[in-house]
Amino acid sequence: MSYFSIIIPLYNKENYIQSALRSILEQTFQDFEIVIVDDCSTDKSVQKAKEIQSEKIRFISHEHNKGHSASRNTGIRNAKADFTVFLDADDVWRPQFLEKIKELIARFPQSSLFATAYEEIYPDNLVLKPSVNKADLRPEATLLITDFFVKNMQQPIYNHSSLCIRKSFFEIIGNYDEAINFSEDVDFNIRANRRSPLAFYNQSQSCYTVYSENQITTSGIQNRTIPTLDTYTDWEKEDENLKKYIDFERYVLATHCKLADRKADFEKFKSAIDLNNLTTMQRILLHLPKGILIAVKRVKVYFLLKGFRMTSF
Repeated sequence: MSYFSIIIPLYNKENYIQSALRSILEQTFQDFEIVIVDDCSTDKSVQKAKEIQSEKIRFISHEHNKGHSASRNTGIRNAKADFTVFLDADDVWRPQFLEKIKELIARFPQSSLFATAYEEIYPDNLVLKPSVNKADLRPEATLLITDFFVKNMQQPIYNHSSLCIRKSFFEIIGNYDEAINFSEDVDFNIRANRRSPLAFYNQSQSCYTVYSENQITTSGIQNRTIPTLDTYTDWEKEDENLKKYIDFERYVLATHCKLADRKADFEKFKSAIDLNNLTTMQRILLHLPKGILIAVKRVKVYFLLKGFRMTSF
């Protein structure tokens, strides 16, 4: 049995899937299987993937399009290893990613979550580090994070292409919510990080692809199902840091809803936020008219694509 099961949800990523696969096959640690879950791609994604020859690769195909979360769940159900690792089909790993994850597993056996830092790749090969809470996160530090919700009040310190999960842990927290197709990772992270500390290596070993200015500035939630976050109301009452984290995520989702003209959802998220949990800039942005908010985002993206990140943190 392999040490890792690497799960790749695949849907219309013909221009990226080969780079993703090569980054796996070039890992310094080679004890793994690759489970590609094709979610009824309509382009040449599967053909491109099959051009990469390896006995480590298995293909599973959905009969109809089910979405990203369902593809992850299919991969989990079919994974043979004790540790599952996710790689989105348009992301890549650096050669030592799996080696570093294995070191975390050996050092922190009490954890069920293992991750490394990541970088963001923008058009024209612009590489930026995410803006994260840097307290106690020394360069190349290996540590056990027990205050995940404090550390993630800015950008996430990991994304799902830099995360490994002990397979048995899904029996405790459940799989990905297939009813959600926007911000599904937020819902999962709440459930997962509430039950396990995070073993973390603070050096970028994963590269997350951000496509274009249009992807950054548009809301992307028209006709999408977003997490209500109402499920965790009782947990928020028990954990002040979790309440602050969820209020931050409510602020993010409220902003998306305003841009998408989902007024009822915007008001619902806004009314649930304790404004004391937001920064002054976040409170201002939350109340801006849609037109001004779009202009602000375009200015931020202009500087972002020049290599300068402006944040409300």
